[in-house]
Amino acid sequence: MPFSSFGLHPDLLRGVKELGFTRPTPIQTDAIPPAIEGRDVLACAMTGSGKTAAFILPILQRLIARPRGRTRALVITPTRELAAQIEQHLSELAVHTPLSGAAIYGGVGMGPQEHALRSGVDVIIATPGRLLDHFKHDYARMDALEILVLDEADRMLDMGFLPDIKKVLKHLPAKRQTMLFSATMPAPILDLARELQRHPATINLERKSAPAVGITQAVYPVREALKPTLFLELIRRGDLKDVIVFTRTKHRANRLTEVLEQGGVSVARIHGNRSQAQRTMALDGFKNGKFQVLVATDIVARGIDVEELSHVVNFDVPNVPDDYIHRVGRTARADATGDAFTFVSPEEEGDLRAIERAVGRTLPRITVAGFNYDQAPPERFESLDFDHFFLQPMDGPFVIENTRLAVEYCLAHPRWRLSVQTHKALGIR
Repeated sequence: MPFSSFGLHPDLLRGVKELGFTRPTPIQTDAIPPAIEGRDVLACAMTGSGKTAAFILPILQRLIARPRGRTRALVITPTRELAAQIEQHLSELAVHTPLSGAAIYGGVGMGPQEHALRSGVDVIIATPGRLLDHFKHDYARMDALEILVLDEADRMLDMGFLPDIKKVLKHLPAKRQTMLFSATMPAPILDLARELQRHPATINLERKSAPAVGITQAVYPVREALKPTLFLELIRRGDLKDVIVFTRTKHRANRLTEVLEQGGVSVARIHGNRSQAQRTMALDGFKNGKFQVLVATDIVARGIDVEELSHVVNFDVPNVPDDYIHRVGRTARADATGDAFTFVSPEEEGDLRAIERAVGRTLPRITVAGFNYDQAPPERFESLDFDHFFLQPMDGPFVIENTRLAVEYCLAHPRWRLSVQTHKALGIR
């Protein structure tokens, strides 16, 4: 089935062709027709399935003949990176049309975003928190809104955004088309869909979470202390080309970045403690080939589209199978192929077995010929993690994520006990 079978405007078909899209992916085939008709859509779509175009193309098709100057579509998404990615994708698909979009998220100035809202750009792509900041002002009005999309709904649930989403809904017209896309369908998401939608077109609701077709998966058993050495060895042998490597914590991302830099590898890092400018620079540099390796926490495990990414490496085994699926989904996007490797220490075998049960098969184990698995590690990779401190007052502990502030609290409250613990022991990401 070609894209022309959807009845898309010729100017949109030109944009589709210039992006190199030759045929729709399954989610696009199923979601685009009912969305163009104006029906609500409830879709379970895996990472890398092409779902962004599955809602962007219907939005553009429905708005292309509508009056300009008022915002008529809103896409809500969990992260800054995903908002920026969707806005870029919209711009590419709409390049031959007069339609415009703007991304609204935190970590940057509100001035340009205010201008976009005042001028009534056709499509707003926003994170919930920053959008609520704008809704405190009269210029942020969406009384002409016709289409709402909730993208990565389960991720927003995981991040605690459900209350914010419900606050956003109070600023929107009740009569609208609502599309909800989610990689999984937990009960709270289904409850939200029943609250927001009327007789939606349902797609893949029975689908079990699984990595996209085209991903070659394998496991590298290795002692925890030798993980950095093994990763460097694979880089030096040319077994890993452009690669995103996921770590359990921000601290481990920083340490791995240091090790790779010392080994002469071009590397960037992206996690929650990095500024928006740093995150954007790292991601853009990785996409354009400036950096061979992008070290990341799960902040980019969903939604970030990197063309022709050859490898994803789990430096640490995810302790939730769905996190594994979303991480490895960074490669083999839109029917491409790619490799997903997982480093597993003896202590992580339990988490790996849970992943294997979720994907329905035992992943092959690989031993690297010529690598000395009995060698002593060159240095201690991770000492105590000082990113988080526990303060123990009379009424129970709480966490402070700032060294200076933690010490000041203890000096001011001598009866409080300060204990430093690792992220791993606390389960803090």
